[in-house]
Amino acid sequence: MNGPEIHVAFAPELRLFVPHERRSGTTAVGTDGASTLGHVVESLGVPLPEVGALVVNGRETPVSYIPAAGDSVEVRPVERPQRVPGAPLRFLLDVHLGTLARRLRLLGVDTAYESTDLGDPALAALSAAEKRVLLSRDRGLLRRRELWAGAYIYSTRPDDQLRDVLDRFAPGLAPWTRCTACNGVLEKATKEQVADQLEGGTQRSYDVFAQCEECGRAYWKGAHHDRLEAIVERALAEFGA
Repeated sequence: MNGPEIHVAFAPELRLFVPHERRSGTTAVGTDGASTLGHVVESLGVPLPEVGALVVNGRETPVSYIPAAGDSVEVRPVERPQRVPGAPLRFLLDVHLGTLARRLRLLGVDTAYESTDLGDPALAALSAAEKRVLLSRDRGLLRRRELWAGAYIYSTRPDDQLRDVLDRFAPGLAPWTRCTACNGVLEKATKEQVADQLEGGTQRSYDVFAQCEECGRAYWKGAHHDRLEAIVERALAEFGA
């Protein structure tokens, strides 16, 4: 770009997105004199859903601002907890975040997820249609203009992913109220109502059941309950109201 030169400094939390040579201190960036500041920031590698504020010459500035020669730009991360206005807080996860989806559902958080890859255009459109925050590790997906809201998942470890989402968005937690398979709401059920899903040992050993209103799947405190209970207890201890 041969237009005005500006000086950009990225917050430490955002530096993983930008080339190594731009990660420390303030870097000079050439612009074309027509592109918005939001476009310039994204061209440097930072998805706009990860930007909390753009401060130009000491004043907070919208992403639509056209940079002028000599501008000093500070790119800040989102503030936490991040508030998403205009709709109940709901999530949409891409195909690579299945474990995170199940854990959010375990905690009662409304979480849409498809085990097949819908493709970036369809995911972004679904986010907009259902007003869901799209969670992804795909930086390109988070740059799509039709996206309603989004957030980058920084870790590859499910424990860290869950903590990051709960810390960033502070969703209300209602453990054991959603189906981990389809996101439907769970209701109490009798043994007779779910008998066709129970093997002999389960029939003899358990008396308390729940069933998904959407897919009909039955739930009880089976062999994996202690592990799931530990996930719930950790989340409630750190992030529960």
